[in-house]
Amino acid sequence: MTPADTGASTVVGAASGSSRPSASPVPSAPPVGGSCDTRMTPGGPGYRRMSLALFLAGVATFALLYSTQALLPLISGDMGVTAGDASWTVAAATGGLALFVLPMSALSERFGRRTVMTVSLAVAVTVGLLVPFAPSLPVLVALRAVQGAALAGLPASATAYLAEEVTPRALVTAIGLFVAGNSVGGMSGRVITGWVAQEWGWRIAVGVIGLVAVGCAVAFRLLLPRPRHFTRGSLRPRVLARTVRGHLADPLLRRLYAIGALFMTVFGGVYTVIGYRLTEAPFSLPQGIVGSIFLVYLVGTVSASAAGRLVGRLGRRGALYLAGGTTAAGLLLSLAPSLPLVLLGLVLITAGFFAGHAVASSAVSKAAAHGRAQASALYQSAYYVGSSAGSTVGATAFHAGGWAGTVGVGVLAVLGVVTITVLGSRAARRQVVAVA
Repeated sequence: MTPADTGASTVVGAASGSSRPSASPVPSAPPVGGSCDTRMTPGGPGYRRMSLALFLAGVATFALLYSTQALLPLISGDMGVTAGDASWTVAAATGGLALFVLPMSALSERFGRRTVMTVSLAVAVTVGLLVPFAPSLPVLVALRAVQGAALAGLPASATAYLAEEVTPRALVTAIGLFVAGNSVGGMSGRVITGWVAQEWGWRIAVGVIGLVAVGCAVAFRLLLPRPRHFTRGSLRPRVLARTVRGHLADPLLRRLYAIGALFMTVFGGVYTVIGYRLTEAPFSLPQGIVGSIFLVYLVGTVSASAAGRLVGRLGRRGALYLAGGTTAAGLLLSLAPSLPLVLLGLVLITAGFFAGHAVASSAVSKAAAHGRAQASALYQSAYYVGSSAGSTVGATAFHAGGWAGTVGVGVLAVLGVVTITVLGSRAARRQVVAVA
């Protein structure tokens, strides 16, 4: 292990609130050092193709996963259902992903990351082309659940692919680019559906997103380099269960899973409900303008891409504090009865969320000594459980107490992030004292 690798491992453990020695980030790769390391680096062969391919996969994933979120007021009106009922079109997709991400990660260990990601995208875009024809809310929710389950093959496999094929120093940046693709997908999907739905209805809008995702899926398959450091694993249930138990027994990983879930609870709640708030008094914005509000996702693209530099300056723990504080400030600012202040609040919420997500997810990939796909899958599962919880609880809180109720849920989740990080820091200090 080179000095650079040792330093990276130390930062992961200490900055995330654990002082335990960090295992080698990429056990299946050849030894790091000089020309012996054949993994991809920025500017090196295949890196740009890989970055663009996974960026497009991220675009397709979030565009499909949240394709109905900006359209919930229209779906409520068309099908005669409440905001809470309509929110299940989002919660079912994220719940399906959360439920199937671990089994999909196991398949990726056996059949390869690229194969699983390709098949997952193919199934998801096919279902996406069927969604516009759903005759009722139960059918729509069922299709969205299937779509979410199919998309489960993307997140954990992508981060595992990056951890195996990219050098440790470039890992946070590479994962940040994938997360940036998520933000672009979420933003473009909502903006496109908003304007298309204003003219032709929500069904045509989600159909257009399906076609965009088809293009992304084809480009992804053509661009993504073949893996060179993948080691085929086992599909035996005992092996999988032992790996999962090992990850769940790791205090550092448990903290990172909880942080991802809590950040996504905030984000899921805010963006599920914001359409209702902005289409109602005192704002009363048309659907197209509401869809354009999601352009603030571009801020998430920047903050996710900058996560590596942020960790380099503040450490992982400091980056999480900054991300949580930024998110909380945005939540409180969004309470103002002023559209510019609400938009500024959304900017801060989005920047804080994507930075926190990129920091936590990259820490999981580095901290796992083995079964990296399962470690990432558990993070993604917790993350999307948080999304489902945020969508349903946020909508319920909005129905009961208005926007202040949704903000209250978000503030509690941010306090959870800060508390977990503080407790992790104290545990790390106690371990250091004990070792000394």
